[in-house]
Formats: sequence, structure tokens, C-alpha cells
Amino acid sequence: MVRSDRRAIGLHYENLAKAYLQRQGLRFIAQNYQIRRGELDLIFRHRETLVFVEVKYRRNAQFGHAAEMVSATKQRRLWIAAQHWLRQNNYNSEHTSIRFDVIAIHQQGDQLEWFQNIITQG
Repeated sequence: MVRSDRRAIGLHYENLAKAYLQRQGLRFIAQNYQIRRGELDLIFRHRETLVFVEVKYRRNAQFGHAAEMVSATKQRRLWIAAQHWLRQNNYNSEHTSIRFDVIAIHQQGDQLEWFQNIITQG
């Protein structure tokens, strides 16, 4: 699969996740924040908490659940990207409530699961 095709597919499922979370009452802030060492798919505000969302899509569960694809290395990269985003947007990470969520999407977007606060910080 060509990189641009994969990116278009990823963007499609990120937009599905974005619309879903907005229907759940989260306020959208940003999408696809990238730094050299990581990327944040979606950023929202949920009440007083900033929520960094990783979107994972799998066509089927043959090789594992989509949420299981967030490895320890990926978690570290998300943490680094989130710290960078917080600094760039004048948030004090010591005094800002944050959490990391995963949206797992299976089978052409028919099955969407929201896992809250599943990535350990630091």
C-alpha cells in the first residue's frame, strides 16, 4: 500500500473518531499534531481535562485488537508529543489535567470502541 493511500485511510478513520467524540460531548482542539519524535492524532477538551487521542484501525482482529497496537514505545512517543504540545500552547504540564485515550476501530468503521485513560503517563 502506498504511503499516501495509508494516510488517506488513517485520516478517514481519525475523522470518524473525531465525530464520535464530539457527539460524546468532547470539544475538538486539534488534529495531527506532529513533531519529529511523535504525533498526536486528535486533541480534545473534556470538561477540565485535555485529552490526547490515539486512533487505531484494524480491518480485522486476526493479528490482535486495535487497542493492543499501542506499544510501550508508542506510548512514550505520545507522551513526548503531548509534552511538546502543552509547552507550545502555554500549558503548565504540572498543573494541567490530561489523559490519553484510544479509539479502536474495526471492520470498515462498523465497530468503534473508546478506551479512556489507558496510556500511562511518563
